[in-house]
Amino acid sequence: MSRIRASLLLTCATFAWAALPSTAHADEKGVFGAGLIIGEPTGLSLKYYLGDDTAIDGAIGGAFLGKGLQVHADYLWHPWILESKPSFALPAYFGLGARVLDRNGGGGNDDHFRIGARFVGGLLFDFREVPLDVFVEVAGVADYRTKGDAFGLDINLGAGVRYYF
Repeated sequence: MSRIRASLLLTCATFAWAALPSTAHADEKGVFGAGLIIGEPTGLSLKYYLGDDTAIDGAIGGAFLGKGLQVHADYLWHPWILESKPSFALPAYFGLGARVLDRNGGGGNDDHFRIGARFVGGLLFDFREVPLDVFVEVAGVADYRTKGDAFGLDINLGAGVRYYF
């Protein structure tokens, strides 16, 4: 399977999963959020609440340190509310997911494909009066690399904002 096809397959699977019905958060601001993530990767960020404390998120964008196109999806738990005010909540979250990176090192020497597991944790500034959230997260990635038929470790750092429908 080509690298682009695998990336598109993972993206389509994430969107199909996000299309499943849910009633969580519907009375507050909606269950589906779309926005931007800056960091590793930089691009489009999506989140879909499955329940009050579980969600699926994903992103697709340019990996500047990874030098390529990155797609990832995570299953998240929001077990702790660190702060709760009438205007916002500050939950911490963690989760497990997968990442696909089509690395283009430039010049063809370092081009290869990576696929692996993501272990993510973060903080979410969840506005209650407007349909927005702001997040910051860090993820460790253990992946298989086609170059050299090897395994490796990476880190993803990101921050972003999403609007909920």
